[in-house]
Amino acid sequence: MEPIRILQVVTIMNRGGLETMLMNYYRQIDRTKVQFDFMVHREEKGHYDDEILNLGGRIYNMPPIRPGNYQRYFSLLDDFFQSNIYKIVHSHINENSSFVLRAAKKAGVKVRIAHSHLSDLGIDLKLPFRLYARYYMKQNPTTYFACSKKAGEWLFGRRVSNDNKVKVLNNAVNVKEFKFNSEVRNSLRKELGIGEDQLVIGHIGRFNKQKNHDYLIDIFQSVYKKTPNSILLLVGDGDLRNVVEEKVKSLGLSENINFLGVREDISNLMNAMDLFLFPSLFEGLPVVLIEAQAAGLNCIVSDSITKESDVTGRVEFISLQASPEYWANKILSKTHEHYDTTMHLRESGYDTNSMASWLENYYLMEAK
Repeated sequence: MEPIRILQVVTIMNRGGLETMLMNYYRQIDRTKVQFDFMVHREEKGHYDDEILNLGGRIYNMPPIRPGNYQRYFSLLDDFFQSNIYKIVHSHINENSSFVLRAAKKAGVKVRIAHSHLSDLGIDLKLPFRLYARYYMKQNPTTYFACSKKAGEWLFGRRVSNDNKVKVLNNAVNVKEFKFNSEVRNSLRKELGIGEDQLVIGHIGRFNKQKNHDYLIDIFQSVYKKTPNSILLLVGDGDLRNVVEEKVKSLGLSENINFLGVREDISNLMNAMDLFLFPSLFEGLPVVLIEAQAAGLNCIVSDSITKESDVTGRVEFISLQASPEYWANKILSKTHEHYDTTMHLRESGYDTNSMASWLENYYLMEAK
């Protein structure tokens, strides 16, 4: 018997938060019953593409969604759903999900899931088009998913959220993979040239405005002034990386800040860290923050991030209006042991080993 194929709609399958969350679930589901296919909105190859193909998934490339190409994009969507039959479409592109789900509805797709992964987008030149897309959202989904209650309210509105129409699908991780291992810690710190007595602060995130690297560097500079042998590990890539690198050089911090780029060994890197720092301007419920807690780290994050993200009691929220020195003092007041959070995460529904079966059963029931 052929598995039910679910169309997952994303921007590109790189190592971002929602993409990692999807892969966490994809690896754990019974793929003889449920199989994932992916509609992506870039021509270039994504980091996870090879693994998707090896797991039996299909990848369909669409053009980027831009205001100037709406009509062509809508036409391509109509053609796609005429040629490819799906019972379930699960769209993860926030407000732009309305366009995909409108075409899916037109083609008679039975189950159309809109999934919110953010709680804000900020203000830029695309805002009117985003508001337009969000306005049409309510007409097209049959089901609303979100990574947190706050993310659901932001994309779908409070009326939908207050009517309990939004299902919160936890950004679960493979808890076993992130459990602390002292041998891994010592080996990786040695590989990175970090001494046993050095304080290692970690951050993982794309170099864009949302992740607030500029302020993060200010915070670390305050830490460095108080603890000169401290190290900051920056994992990720993005448009603003060169700008951040220039700032680090200008502050004379190049010896203490390591730019590690995109890495596959995130769990190992978190073993090497002493604390996780995440001063984002906005988020939904970041997967990387669940991963940091799974590694047992204390986490210092901005209060713009939903309190739902603290599932272990290891997260402290601080205002972005507070001074970098205030943040630094909080960082230096924390202990650096890796606490075993396995039971916390499993009981809270953040372990993919148990949550994947829930999602698998949900798809199977909805497809009947």
